[in-house]
Amino acid sequence: MPKVTTDDLDALLDILPPHIRQPLRQQKDISELLEVVLDLGRPPEARFPQREVVLNPKEVSEEDIEYVVARIGSFGDDNRAGIERTLHRISAIRNRKEHIVGLTCRVGRAILGTIKIIEDLVQSGKSVLLLGRPGVGKTTMLREVARVLADDLKKRVIIVDTSNEIAGDGDIPHPAIGHARRMQVTTPARQHAVMIEAVENHMPEVIVIDEIGTELEAQAARTIAERGVQLVGTAHGNTLENLMVNPTLSDLIGGIQTVTLGDEEAKRRGTQKSILERMSPPTFDIVVEIQDWDKVAIRPDVGEAVDATLRGQPPATEVRWLDDKGEVKIEREAPVTTAGKTGRGKPPVKEDKPPKLYLFGVNRGRLEQLAKERRLNLELVNRLDNATLFVTSKSYYRRKPQIIRDAEALSLPIYVLKSNTPPQIRQLLNTIYPAEDTNKADGFQQALVEAEEAIIKIKSGQETIELSPQSRYIRRLQHLIAQRSDLLSQSTGKEPQRRVRIYRG
Repeated sequence: MPKVTTDDLDALLDILPPHIRQPLRQQKDISELLEVVLDLGRPPEARFPQREVVLNPKEVSEEDIEYVVARIGSFGDDNRAGIERTLHRISAIRNRKEHIVGLTCRVGRAILGTIKIIEDLVQSGKSVLLLGRPGVGKTTMLREVARVLADDLKKRVIIVDTSNEIAGDGDIPHPAIGHARRMQVTTPARQHAVMIEAVENHMPEVIVIDEIGTELEAQAARTIAERGVQLVGTAHGNTLENLMVNPTLSDLIGGIQTVTLGDEEAKRRGTQKSILERMSPPTFDIVVEIQDWDKVAIRPDVGEAVDATLRGQPPATEVRWLDDKGEVKIEREAPVTTAGKTGRGKPPVKEDKPPKLYLFGVNRGRLEQLAKERRLNLELVNRLDNATLFVTSKSYYRRKPQIIRDAEALSLPIYVLKSNTPPQIRQLLNTIYPAEDTNKADGFQQALVEAEEAIIKIKSGQETIELSPQSRYIRRLQHLIAQRSDLLSQSTGKEPQRRVRIYRG
């Protein structure tokens, strides 16, 4: 069907103070309005795709903000509100005393006909994950998916609507979702629980979910998929490779783990002993990377795509777009296996050159210290355009400051640390540098074997044994081996000759 846009723009304009509303109505391209920004003490602004305009030289006052707040729904824990039976979203900025000092009034549009380009994938019954930068139309496409599945295919569809973005504000959902049912979420922290509740209580054939962003939500998605329910959702990230280096969400595509092979197996595969492998079947069967409003890149088999990428081979990709006549055009990119060539979007974990890291909210000194212990040469950069990997922590990633949005807009792979602790930073280093040279790998194994052999000797009667000098990380593993065998241990000596002594209690 041809694209049909409904935006209920009058409903959004009616909540604005008259001295802001009137100049906005006079804009010739008002049908393309993206959002209105009201910040206390600054002139009100309207933002369009190609320009920004000041609507009134008069600064926004507290009365102006109160005027808007009184005409919209209540704000949730995510500081988002809406307008009854519309798709518009109003987001609040608060000061330290929780008073609202800024509003972003974003236009919500229902665009029928947006899923023509992926309609066959949605109708296949397979679970589909949509990725793409902010503002590229993920939620709009998700809304249309729900309507087509519910109305055209007559399936039982439940939407888990965290911020009322898919089906609008109020108790009655927006007609753009058709006969799909909607479950609202009281607070973002409960999204995973509502996902499970939807499956257990309402017998859906399809669940539609926007913005899977936490480990609990990823686990809930896997539980739903294992029950045979089709999932259609979106997640934080622009590409499949973004998810592969994000430990919080990597479970959506099967999870990534470091595996140490035996000598014979490594020789048979023609690889080094430490390699990366997919842990389990992916939650989603298909990944759709939305590159533009009318162009997508499709990974038709997520499991094969992840495996190929981990082997350093570009995965098979299908690019689709709409031509001037609205017809779907398809181009299949076969994997390139010629020596010396690299595939599109190759992740940093497999590149020949060390990645260039941009750190945000990560303890730089701790990272450098742990890298030094492993004798790794880190390359840290201070500019986004020089980086090949953006590293941040979960607390910062959830807040989505401008620097993270800029990294996503550049399609820069983002690695999210669960916390700023040494184990999490070591996991980062293991992911980025999974394959050390054979001598180092053997040295690591020898250090652990040395600890095991010392334990056997002590249990056979020897009182104490000093092990060879090792890095802090390996010494910690040796201490754990001793503890597991109910023996005592302590570190002795000074760096770089510091070593573990194991003895009886």
